[in-house]
Amino acid sequence: MSNNSSRHAPARTPEGRENQLINLAIDLAEKQLMEGTASSQVITHFLKLGTERERLEREKLEQENLLTREKINSLRSEKDAKQMYEDAIAAMKKYGGNE
Repeated sequence: MSNNSSRHAPARTPEGRENQLINLAIDLAEKQLMEGTASSQVITHFLKLGTERERLEREKLEQENLLTREKINSLRSEKDAKQMYEDAIAAMKKYGGNE
């Protein structure tokens, strides 16, 4: 795989670099599978990705992530509402002359 025309400059962030390396590994695994030279570990890995259990696990993780985001948004809303009430009470006290 010394084809320089398909090489890209390294990414500037660790996450970008990680993604580049993952893509290279997937490309190599694909090549090995097509040529019939893939190890049993590579074959097993991709077979597991296609199972119903794996699909359900991914769906579960997506739902858990969604729930976590909703909880975070709810906490932010509660914080904003609390601040709004505190501001309103302070304004009423000021307006009523009870500073």
